[in-house]
Amino acid sequence: MNAVSEKKIYEKYMKKCISLAKKSEGFVSPNPLVGAVVLDKNGNLCGTGRHKRVGEAHAEVNALKKAGEKAEGGTIIVNLEPCSHYGKTPPCADLIIEKGIKTVVAGILDPNPIVSGKGIKKLKAAGIRVITGVLENDCRELNEIFFKNKIENKPFIAIKSAVTLDGKIATKTGSSKWITSEKSRLSVQKLRNKYDAILTGSNTIITDNPSLTARIKNGRNPVRIIIDSCLKTPPAAKAYTDDGVKVFIAVSEFINPALKNKYPNNIEFIHCPLKNNKIDLNYLTNKLFEKGIYSILIEAGGDLCGQFIKDRLIDKVYLYTAPKATGDIYAKQWISGFALNNINDACQFDIKHVKFINPDILCELYPKY
Repeated sequence: MNAVSEKKIYEKYMKKCISLAKKSEGFVSPNPLVGAVVLDKNGNLCGTGRHKRVGEAHAEVNALKKAGEKAEGGTIIVNLEPCSHYGKTPPCADLIIEKGIKTVVAGILDPNPIVSGKGIKKLKAAGIRVITGVLENDCRELNEIFFKNKIENKPFIAIKSAVTLDGKIATKTGSSKWITSEKSRLSVQKLRNKYDAILTGSNTIITDNPSLTARIKNGRNPVRIIIDSCLKTPPAAKAYTDDGVKVFIAVSEFINPALKNKYPNNIEFIHCPLKNNKIDLNYLTNKLFEKGIYSILIEAGGDLCGQFIKDRLIDKVYLYTAPKATGDIYAKQWISGFALNNINDACQFDIKHVKFINPDILCELYPKY
């Protein structure tokens, strides 16, 4: 097999690994999304697997189990470097060596310093041929949350907003249901299932009284985070329902303790310093990371979204755009709070993906700080 043919085959199966891994979105945090494919010595597919849930077998283990004896002398393809350390499960690199695999194809090195490069080194030391960097960018994007967590020790934070063609999220009276289609709203539910937590502000709770749940089959509800510095939200709000899901309210460090007593017992308060009379978002997000919140989806008004972008805390934006326009300068925007004189000072984004969700369009954007 020549190098070009081999590359095409590995890329084909790496795409399958990524597809397998995506099936576990929402169920493996704080672990990465990983899929694996095993080919026998003749290049035939003989096993597939994915990491399904935290604490359960890794993708390589499941794929090799399905492959059985056919794995000997074959190839394993995986989107992330096989682990080389003992965690909740034994090292995958050791199992790969034990099963007699001759070639390992890894999409990208693991950013976790406990693993990074060590798995590859162990495999090579055992005489296994190792190929890395196959669809590396796709593999990095698949685990962009995990990479942010391990490299910066911070949560990955995204904004989700549904807007009109002129960038409005509601009329001046607050009317916003529904800007986008039912298909787009289902897509949002799947997003909520993907992230550890969903965050919004007090005004959204007061105006819309959202449940902030992921209403999809076999889904799981994200942790709910409400920014309410002076506790003006109603204690009976749907978001505060005790349904077994953790609820955080970010309050001022100067809050009157008596005000907290009227809220349900399932709520945990995070006392935050203020910055320009608003919750210090850097402090809050760092504190949330310490509490095991590794990814956050923001669904909020323009002022809060703008504050997160001003503080350079946003990693991604999901912008659902409907084919309608308000034509009203007083309608509410998805991002606000900026005062610009020069258009070159505007917030800039890279458009990574554009998806048509008839009749709407979803753009996945990355801020250019």
